[in-house]
Amino acid sequence: MIKLVYIIRKRDDVSDKEFHDYWLNKHGPLVASVAKAIRARKYVQSHTILPETAASMSQSRKMAPIYEGITEVWWDSVEDLTAGGSTPEGQEAGRLLLQDEAKFIDFQRSTIFFTEEHLIFDFTSKA
Repeated sequence: MIKLVYIIRKRDDVSDKEFHDYWLNKHGPLVASVAKAIRARKYVQSHTILPETAASMSQSRKMAPIYEGITEVWWDSVEDLTAGGSTPEGQEAGRLLLQDEAKFIDFQRSTIFFTEEHLIFDFTSKA
């Protein structure tokens, strides 16, 4: 599978509470509503918790400021990813998502990239 990883920092004019609420309760359902159009197979939001602890750890290591969260979106293949973005419905979905993200994400301080997973182990299943 192919995975988009989007590491997010919120806009400065959006509070932490507003950011997490909007991302989960407004943007998440929007992504779900266009998932078939973009041929996405899975979508996960990972919201940062314990921000004070993380900020302290980051500062002690002289790291960049913490992120507010990570979005992960999976496709079966590069071909599905490409096909999902090439139809009029997929292109409109991409436009809607970008327009909505601009309401709460600081694009200049966030990053996005594609990965291919290589599972080393998974102790989460009870096989």
